[in-house]
Amino acid sequence: MRQIILIFFTLFSFTLDAQSIVGKWKTIDDESGKARSIVEIFEREGKYFGKIEEIFTEDDEELDPVCEECKDDRKGQKIIGMEIITDMKFNKKDNQYIKGEILDPENGNIYDCKLWIEEGSLKVRGYLLFFYRTQTWLPYNGD
Repeated sequence: MRQIILIFFTLFSFTLDAQSIVGKWKTIDDESGKARSIVEIFEREGKYFGKIEEIFTEDDEELDPVCEECKDDRKGQKIIGMEIITDMKFNKKDNQYIKGEILDPENGNIYDCKLWIEEGSLKVRGYLLFFYRTQTWLPYNGD
């Protein structure tokens, strides 16, 4: 009986410490406050990636745009389906996902990236040298 209780508490404490970023997230523009897209984050070979599943466009925006501003092999590719988060690694010590990159398809810039869960939302921080910007993404369940 003690072993069962010990296993239960070990598993329970592990799930409290390691909150997974895997799933779908609604990106929120930090300037306008409007939802911009749905990004699915997934694990592949021990690293974490994110791709755009859906975008929310304004009336004057293209429904299925391509990344004209991208500076790498993603230039000219459709934004829907594009991997914008790459090579994130989970750091147990800080309970954060680090050492990856994130692409901003609106300007084509690629930033160093850090991700973490805070109060049920995903914090997404992009770095360029000493400057950074943090967005808050919300869990998406299809609503």
